[in-house]
Amino acid sequence: MREHVLLIGGGGREHAIARELAASEAKLSACAGNRNPGIARLAAEFETLETTDPAAVAEYAEAIDATIAVVGPEAPLDAGVSDALEDVGVYAFGPKQADAKIETDKAFQRRFMAENDIPGCPDFETFEDMDAACAFVDEYDGDLAIKPAGLTGGKGVKVIGDQVTVEEGKAYIRDSDYDRIVLEERLIGEEFTVQAFVANGGLETAPAVQDHKRAYEGDEGPNTGGMGSYTDATFELPFMTESDYDEAVEIIEATVDALEDYRGILYGQFMLTAEGPKVIEFNARFGDPEAMNTLPVLETDFLDVLVAARDGQQPPALEFAEQATVCKYAVPEGYPTDPSAGTKVQVDEESAGDALLYYASVEERSSSGNQNSESSDDVDEREDGIYTTTSRSFALVGVADSISEAEEIAEDALAVAGEEGLHMRHDIGKADLVQQRIDHVAELRSE
Repeated sequence: MREHVLLIGGGGREHAIARELAASEAKLSACAGNRNPGIARLAAEFETLETTDPAAVAEYAEAIDATIAVVGPEAPLDAGVSDALEDVGVYAFGPKQADAKIETDKAFQRRFMAENDIPGCPDFETFEDMDAACAFVDEYDGDLAIKPAGLTGGKGVKVIGDQVTVEEGKAYIRDSDYDRIVLEERLIGEEFTVQAFVANGGLETAPAVQDHKRAYEGDEGPNTGGMGSYTDATFELPFMTESDYDEAVEIIEATVDALEDYRGILYGQFMLTAEGPKVIEFNARFGDPEAMNTLPVLETDFLDVLVAARDGQQPPALEFAEQATVCKYAVPEGYPTDPSAGTKVQVDEESAGDALLYYASVEERSSSGNQNSESSDDVDEREDGIYTTTSRSFALVGVADSISEAEEIAEDALAVAGEEGLHMRHDIGKADLVQQRIDHVAELRSE
C-alpha cells in the first residue's frame, strides 16, 4: 500500500520536509494556518486550518486516509496534536504532548535534566514570583540568562551581560506577563545544534549546525527566529572536534533514554564552552532554519525513517552527503521588532540558480483566486505574485563541497532577490565570521 503522509505546518522547515517527501514514493498532503506556496505545489492536497486544534487536524487526517503524519512546528505538539492523531489511528512522527514538554516548558526541561543526571545542565532556578526572581538576580554572582518557561518563538530570552544590563533584566522580568521564569547561568562559548531522529528507543544524528539568532550582521541586535545557518562537509563544525560532537550526542542519548517513549526529532542546542558542550535548550522538532541545512544532504529516504518508526523499528542508519550548506533568510524590513509587510518576492526557484528556495511566511496573490491573504482593498490591488508578511519570508540555501562555495551560491541567490523591502544577514557562512568562531573557541580553551 502506498503511504499517505500528512505534513502539519507551513513554514520554511515544513517546505524542506515537503521537498524530501515529494521525492519519495509517498502521497503527500499538508495542512497549515497559512498556505505556503512551495508546499502547496508539492502536495496533492493542502488544507488551511488551525494546526493547534487537535480535533481539526485529526479530522482532516481521517478524511484523507493519512497513514503517517509529520508534525513540523512546536505549537501543535504543545497542543497535543500527536495524541489526537494517535487516537484516530494515524501514526505521528512527533512527540506526544507530555514528551514535547522537553521544549515547551523550560522549567520542566531543566528539572528533568537535573533529576535524571543528564550531563551538560547549567546551574538554574525557576520562579513564579517575579519579585523573588529579581532578588535572585541581585544576589547572583555572575551573569544570568532570563528564560520564559513557555514558548516564545525564539525571541523571549534575554542575557544579562550581553543583551541587557542587570537593571534592564529586572525590568524585563517585572514588566513581562510570563507566569514562570527560569534563571540560569550565562554560558560563554559558541552555539551549535545537533538534531536526532528518534524512534522506539533508538536514534540517529545529523551533522552539527550553527544558527545565527541575532538580527544584524556581526551578531548584533535582537534575537529572531533565526537569520540563517551553516554546516560543514563533516559532522563537526570548523570550531569543533570529533570529541565535542560525540559529547553532544551522548547528552542526547541520555535524554532519549530518560524520556523512554520519545519519537520524532530531538534537537539539542548546545554551547561549546571551555568545559565542553552545555545544553542551552532542547527542541522537540526540526529547527528552522536547521532543517534546511540537514534535509538537502540527507541521502537516506526520509520516508524510510517514518515507516520504520511507525512499524516499531529504530531509525535506519542515516547517510549524509559530504557537503557543506549555507542557509540565509530574507525577512521583512524592521524584523523582528517592527516588521513591514507587502514586498513582492522577486526570486523564484528558476531565478535562484543553484540555490534551494524555501518559502516561509508569505502570501500568494493570484488572479485565478488561489490566494493566501486577508481580504482588503490594498491587497486586492496587488498584481499576481508572492508577498512578504511580518515574519520570516523565505530562505536560500547553497549546497557545495565547502562552506565558502555554499555561501557564494546562497549569496548569489540573495542578489537576485534584491534588497528592497527585505533584510538579510550577508555575513552568515563568510570566511571571516567562521574564523571568528574558530578563534573564539581556541581562546576559551587556552584560558
